[in-house]
Amino acid sequence: MFTTVLAQRNKTQPGELPLDLFAAIESLKKELNAVILAHYYQEPDIQDIADFIGDSLQLAKAAEKTNADVIVFAGVHFMAETAKILNPDKLVLLPDLDAGCSLADSCPAEAFAAFKAAHPNHLVVSYINCSADIKAMSDIICTSSNAVKIVQQIPKEQPIIFAPDRNLGRYVMEQTGRDLVLWQGSCIVHETFSEKKIVQLKIAYPEAEAIAHPECESSVLRHASFIGSTAALLKYCQQSNAKEFIVATEPGIIHQMQKLAPDKHFIPAPPVNNCNCNECPFMRLNTLEKLYWAMKNRNPEITMSENIRLAALRPIQKMLEMSV
Repeated sequence: MFTTVLAQRNKTQPGELPLDLFAAIESLKKELNAVILAHYYQEPDIQDIADFIGDSLQLAKAAEKTNADVIVFAGVHFMAETAKILNPDKLVLLPDLDAGCSLADSCPAEAFAAFKAAHPNHLVVSYINCSADIKAMSDIICTSSNAVKIVQQIPKEQPIIFAPDRNLGRYVMEQTGRDLVLWQGSCIVHETFSEKKIVQLKIAYPEAEAIAHPECESSVLRHASFIGSTAALLKYCQQSNAKEFIVATEPGIIHQMQKLAPDKHFIPAPPVNNCNCNECPFMRLNTLEKLYWAMKNRNPEITMSENIRLAALRPIQKMLEMSV
């Protein structure tokens, strides 16, 4: 059951690309009164042209505050949905319709509705990495930046369902001492890191600090000197005295780490297999060319029913209130 419609009015891309894509995109931004929001996992060119770069919480706040008429969301579809939920009267564009999310896909709406019904009287706290349908069934949304803080604000006697990420949920349980009912979803990228290879890297780089996103499995987290959201990891590596870091999250963040701490060395944590499985295949579907065509053609556009939007808006607003 998917109520969100990703509508592409015109699938063709007529004409040739301009020689200077950066200049052309800047021109379209002025013409459309548009803002480009990009996640840290996007390719470097997109990060460099974005008006705002952030993690899920930062991007949600930026979407809430923007005065632009058009929001171009360089991320995945649940992020663009969140922008539309917060900005019903704005045009929200996603450069590639297939830029989904394995974690969001691991929590189908009908199955989750049955799961929720099987646990009456439970408050539903859902990670923002979920569809608008799941948000509409939730009481509070959280991100990896604020999940612990939000659960700590809920009365201890209140039973909680935490969805959809089991790894983040397990981490929140460890940090808060709360017993959460976990939906068994996960991110294909954050579950691919090899504990064995991280240990080997720590031996090869004895001065390096391992830092990790809480979506990683506990076998990886136990080797980390610091665990946090993408924004928290970025801040930590700037403030730490260490000069080398083993980074256990999607390696797109390393572009910003290198820009903000150019004197430091960042080593992407390797996956189990000899592949590029530590890169999110959905995030990487967005390209500078697709971003240009999305702005040029005013599509693909994110739309959804008003009933779902309003139901999903309430738990997002609750998150923003509890994150102050």
